[in-house]
Amino acid sequence: MSRVARANCANCTCSPGLLSRTNKKSMSFAKRINLNRLNSGGSLKDGHSQSRKGSVFTLDPSLCLPETKEVNTTHRLERLRQEMKKQDLGVYIVPSEDQHQSEYTSAYDQKRSFISGFSGSAGVAIITRDLNSVGGDDFTQGSAALSTDGRYFTQALEELDFNWILLKQGAKGEPTWEEWTAQQASQLSLDSGSKVKIGVDPKLWSYKQYQKFKGVVEKQLVKTPKAQIEITPVTDNLINKIWEDFESLPPSTLGDIKHLDLTFTGKEASDKIKEIRDEVIKDDVEGMVITALDEIAWLLNLRGSDIQYNPVFYSFVILTKNQLKLFIGENRLSSQIIEELKQIGVSIEPYEQFYSSLSSLSKEIAVDNKKLFIPNNANWEVVRSLQCSFTEGLSAVELQKSIKNETELKGAEIAHLKDGRALIKFFAWLENQVIEKEEMIDEVEADEKLSEFRSQEDNFVGLSFDTISATGANGAVIHYKPEKGACSVINPEKIYLNDSGAQFLEGTTDTTRTVHFGVPTREEVRNYTLVLKGNIALSTLKFPEGSTGNLIDSIARQFLWEYGLDYGHGTSHGIGAYLNVHEGPIGIGPRPNAAVNALQSGNLISNEPGYYKEGDYGIRIENVMYIKPSQYTFAGKKFLEFQTVTKVPFCRKLIDPCMLTEKELRWINKYHASIWRELSDTLDKHSITYKWLKRETEPFAP
Repeated sequence: MSRVARANCANCTCSPGLLSRTNKKSMSFAKRINLNRLNSGGSLKDGHSQSRKGSVFTLDPSLCLPETKEVNTTHRLERLRQEMKKQDLGVYIVPSEDQHQSEYTSAYDQKRSFISGFSGSAGVAIITRDLNSVGGDDFTQGSAALSTDGRYFTQALEELDFNWILLKQGAKGEPTWEEWTAQQASQLSLDSGSKVKIGVDPKLWSYKQYQKFKGVVEKQLVKTPKAQIEITPVTDNLINKIWEDFESLPPSTLGDIKHLDLTFTGKEASDKIKEIRDEVIKDDVEGMVITALDEIAWLLNLRGSDIQYNPVFYSFVILTKNQLKLFIGENRLSSQIIEELKQIGVSIEPYEQFYSSLSSLSKEIAVDNKKLFIPNNANWEVVRSLQCSFTEGLSAVELQKSIKNETELKGAEIAHLKDGRALIKFFAWLENQVIEKEEMIDEVEADEKLSEFRSQEDNFVGLSFDTISATGANGAVIHYKPEKGACSVINPEKIYLNDSGAQFLEGTTDTTRTVHFGVPTREEVRNYTLVLKGNIALSTLKFPEGSTGNLIDSIARQFLWEYGLDYGHGTSHGIGAYLNVHEGPIGIGPRPNAAVNALQSGNLISNEPGYYKEGDYGIRIENVMYIKPSQYTFAGKKFLEFQTVTKVPFCRKLIDPCMLTEKELRWINKYHASIWRELSDTLDKHSITYKWLKRETEPFAP
């Protein structure tokens, strides 16, 4: 069952004013409109229908603002609480991750989305059960909370139904979800006079997260010593038990697995394995466990398609001094890949046997008083399976993977050149459609056209994430996702934001551009220019080696701060080499994780300051850069700098040259000149794309 929350008609992008641009209607729009008015639900008044339902202006839902379809979670929560009672649980936690701690998961692993109705990629759901309900059979009693970060506040408020409260992670005065959960459990215990068990699937929680939460619970028990709280692993996932009561389980997403050639990786798998062994296996450490899917794909020079947009495959690895065991579904690998893996000492074992094999192997290691290295992104069940002592820390594979070699950096440049050509064709096409042809192009149609342009490039594999194609107020929703049949028409009188990326064999791309096809307001121009100044400031920064991302985050925010403005997301994230578009362990931002690992030469990273005016527009400018040594040293310490690889011009209409310094103008002119030089000869000189690119890369006067 679902209910629809409709946007106010006054904000509808298919208002009469938009439909009658200069008193004209395009032929394509006329074809798309259904003139059957038999179901009309009301008369027109002042150009708007008094009833949204059946209005002539909403006959084609793709011409209206997105309809937010909220899952009614009442019965789902009732069934979950029934299962919680069977397990004697007072609280149940539903994370977003799969057992590999993946940021993006397959449909089958989106358990938090199923129970909450919130579709964003990040967040935690917490469900409580009232232990004092009358007769013990009233499963409607309890609380449900969804915790997510600033990227998703608006989306969560739109998608969550009346059963849920939103915990705004990082917001001033808001408890963390861990604190909130511990407080709820404490109160449940005091009210009932019994021990409250907090259940979680240990395969879906990192051991690091378990340790953190355990500390919060212990702190809460100091405040309320009479309360009794216990964190309980629930290996039989409760969401899986109830899912098919409401809908069919999503189908399997297991896809082909292919070998990635040395011309793209720059290093053989055997060499990578040796380097990891040399670094990890020494002293009393006998081996390591690798659970992150992108780490396994990188280490073995293999790519898959098990998770949409991420070229990875479900697997585990146990690496010891003398062997490497790859746990993967039977018959997933071709005979050729199996033979190649065997030649470098890799043995293949069933995916389902990983935990039992880990338990057996660790028992043998314990006999020799040896340890295993467990990366801090491994799940809690990994640690629970161990029969030996262990040490933990940053995965050596994750660290090595983040430092791109020359082949991978060259691949990033090639991939962004191809992606730049596709985006330039797209923006030229879109401007021509909405201005010259006065066509009604919606956000999904635009996304599909951009994908078409990308697919024309050599070695294109697919997108690297869901495209954010957002007009007007939708751009203020940081992770907005347009849906076919429930999205907005691109209004040329509003700002349009496109955040998109692609997977090429050479590399992974991620580019955001904000454009205006009409006449922007002075405020829009000012704020775009402030964001651009921040992007340039970070692009041109030189900084000493050993610096962490939190130390330089304000470089990109400083110009917005001068006007009391800011943005609620990080400034940069790591990017994979034909792998995940978000990659650790480095980043630039205010959050603690950006302060942990130093930025290093070879890191590939985004640069994406922004500004969002809720209900009006969003601005984000994102380039991809890699880090390289600069010419400077100080007191024996090298300085590093960034090299931008994205090849898409900025929007001239939104730039106020008077707000830019001479140095900033020179940087923009040089950047635009490089785009023109590298891409103009690949375009038809009589095409609208060529003319658009020439106009957009014209130098600004100093």
